Amino acid sequence: MRTPEWVAQVRSEFPALGQVIEGRIPAFLDGPGGSQVPRRVIEAMARAMVEANANTHGAFPTSRRVDAEIMEARRAAADLVGASPEEIVFGPNMTTLTFQISRAIGRRLRPGDEIVVTRLDHDANVAPWLALEEQGAVIRWVDFHVEDGTLDLEGLARVLSERTRVVAVGYASNALGTVNPVRRIVEMAHAVGAWVYADAVHAAPHLFIDVRELGCDFLVCSAYKFFGPHVGFLYGRMERLRALQPYKVRPAPDHPPEAFETGTQNHEGLAGLIAAVEYLADIGRRFGTPADPSRRAAIRAAMEKIREHERDLCARLLEGLEELPGVMVYGIRSMARWAERVPTVSFRISGRHPREVAEALGREGIYVWDGNFYAQGVTERLGLEGQGGLVRVGALHYNTPEEIDRPLEALRRLVRERI
Repeated sequence: MRTPEWVAQVRSEFPALGQVIEGRIPAFLDGPGGSQVPRRVIEAMARAMVEANANTHGAFPTSRRVDAEIMEARRAAADLVGASPEEIVFGPNMTTLTFQISRAIGRRLRPGDEIVVTRLDHDANVAPWLALEEQGAVIRWVDFHVEDGTLDLEGLARVLSERTRVVAVGYASNALGTVNPVRRIVEMAHAVGAWVYADAVHAAPHLFIDVRELGCDFLVCSAYKFFGPHVGFLYGRMERLRALQPYKVRPAPDHPPEAFETGTQNHEGLAGLIAAVEYLADIGRRFGTPADPSRRAAIRAAMEKIREHERDLCARLLEGLEELPGVMVYGIRSMARWAERVPTVSFRISGRHPREVAEALGREGIYVWDGNFYAQGVTERLGLEGQGGLVRVGALHYNTPEEIDRPLEALRRLVRERI
């Protein structure tokens, strides 16, 4: 399998991918913890620091540039997820935004109201809801199937009731790579009058997101996972945002989305977010077949191209791991079920601590993660929380088949050493 020409071309836009560290060009397979960024993102952020380094709503040019940049960032984020710009709220990251929204929702709750969370989620979509127990909320847990890492929808149906107010669920698991059937979950939740809060942080670099199609009430992302800087954004259905009373300072606007944006935002980060979305759209324009000239159509075409390449990378990785004795892969292992996963693969090697494996790979310039990845519910449920968790290899579209082969060959040597 050769690297597709379009992948070779986009790789040249990422300065980090060609750097030499400790004598090696790294294989960045740590994407689930944060992607590398294209040159245009770096340049956009630097330009904003020079040309638009001011606060908002001032009576001078640099401030007006910031106002225009924020509006364009709302349009870019809206195009990425299929929302309207006025439904986009910015914040430091997904975790902070989720705490912000959960506290606002908490103001509406009465003792005994129920919130559903899952053991498959990143803790950023669990802990903010657990905190509402202090106000009398009742937390209901939904398990996942250990054998394939998929959410227990029958279990979800059992915990839903007329007291359910929020269902918090991930779009894609950052630990096991599972893609949850969010639209079906939304239908189930809405049938009992509950709102759905979807964490799309891990889905955003891999899947075409359409909040209208999903029907969710809230959806949250962090740009540093989709080739941008450390800044987060939240989609909130306008009627939901208007129904909430956020915690804010008195001079701040009372209307959404600004009412939810606590303090001065990361303006240079928003410039980087615009550039990251434009980068994705350009993939669609250059290498895909957009249905029309819009940025939204270009993003769809890009994600179709990305999804095709990532499928090949994931198949190569899973097939290679399957051949290694003593390797246990967690989650969906069959490529016949590709629609249910993204190219994030977690595993353990018998007799090897995950940190030992990650360190061995790191010495060869292969960057992967180990531990629980803040998806503590996953490693607890698998009985691995006290055993170092998992080793995680996360491919992104800029990765190549050769970069998948590198950890496989290194792992073969590790397995042979043990034998």
